[in-house]
Amino acid sequence: MTTVQSPPVPPTAIRPKVVARTGLYAVLAANAAVVTLFAVQAGFASNALVVIGRFAGLYSALLMAFQLLLVARLPWLDRRIGMDRLTNWHRWTGFSLLWTLVGHVVFITFGYAESSSMNPVSQLVDLAETVEGVLRAAVAMVLILVIGGASGRWARRRLAYETWHFIHLYTYVAVVLAFTHQVAVGTTFTASSAATAYWYAVWGVALGSVFLGRLVLPLWRNWRHQLRVEAVVPEADNVVSVYITGRDLDRLPARAGQFFLWRFLTKDRWWQANPFSLSAAPDGTRLRLTAKAAGDGSAGLRHLKPGTRVFAEGPYGAFTAMHRTRPEALLIAGGVGVTPIRALLEEIHGHAVVIYRVAGERDAVLYDELRELALTKGAELHLVTGPSVPDRLAPRELAALVPDIAERDVFLCGPPPMMNAVLGTLRELDVPKPQIHFERFSLAG
Repeated sequence: MTTVQSPPVPPTAIRPKVVARTGLYAVLAANAAVVTLFAVQAGFASNALVVIGRFAGLYSALLMAFQLLLVARLPWLDRRIGMDRLTNWHRWTGFSLLWTLVGHVVFITFGYAESSSMNPVSQLVDLAETVEGVLRAAVAMVLILVIGGASGRWARRRLAYETWHFIHLYTYVAVVLAFTHQVAVGTTFTASSAATAYWYAVWGVALGSVFLGRLVLPLWRNWRHQLRVEAVVPEADNVVSVYITGRDLDRLPARAGQFFLWRFLTKDRWWQANPFSLSAAPDGTRLRLTAKAAGDGSAGLRHLKPGTRVFAEGPYGAFTAMHRTRPEALLIAGGVGVTPIRALLEEIHGHAVVIYRVAGERDAVLYDELRELALTKGAELHLVTGPSVPDRLAPRELAALVPDIAERDVFLCGPPPMMNAVLGTLRELDVPKPQIHFERFSLAG
């Protein structure tokens, strides 16, 4: 297998993650300033509650557009920030959106009720019945409340991914309803031609990004590459590797450490999309994923037939050598989290230490491949076995294995409890945060 080595890390390299994150913050702040300016130019109502309600509505519209950008899965953002962090921002932005919308409804309703001497409930009903676009906004508000409820931890743990994803599709209905409400009654929207052009541009960019990233790009890449299952190889009793081939794979911008959302187009699986990391660095001729039978989606992989068509969305993820800050690296894998670590070891440049944490030696999937790669690349490989208590990767133990850990980039992948424990260890060992790289598989709607 031929792979491209990642180049040495320049000591003064600007971190892509910092640039992308700062850029997003700057874009949001600049747009908030523009929205405020247009609102001031449009003038103020005599009722202070109505003024506050209008500002809340404007900021909620901006947050809604920003939400769409976060979940558009644009390659430039995803490679630099990572889908898990974009999803986390999406969640917190969603809660901010929910509260600004509630504030918009409450302040507007109480403001008009104060002027008309109606009670707030009667005033809200009157607005919905007499003002164009208010009823549509009320429906959008209900949809966002339902989506927000489905995003809570209690509900998320109990909903199947497909159900959760279907509920989130109503976000787009809410966006359209909210936009038509803004067009119909938004005083700032119609205050000037510049304001009107600005809001059309904001919504156009947001919806266009979703259309490009979630529909056009996946359809184009799958038409171009024509992915099919080449072979299915058992690695252990409950672990299987799937080899996938296609056309022009050397032009697919995938890197070691990234993952795809895989759909295998059989009659009983075509509607399921599962995130699996590449378990080997892309070589331009085939892709490989390795999965443990942890659910219906992964358990069914061993029954795939060669020639099965594959629809893959991606590549996704910022868990790549692109974000290195040091010439030497430490790769820590837990369980089946070894798959992106094994791929990274194949691509990574410079001296590497690999720690593979498993309960027992029989659980060390792909260990023979890791050992051969380590010998070839001059890397150190440590297989750490045994129960999780006492912690075999506690600060003292990890520092003994890697005395210069604070001088290395650390790439970490494994089950959430193990990752949380190791992240705590890295903090205690004073490993600088920019040198710690990890990714969690949580998907946005």
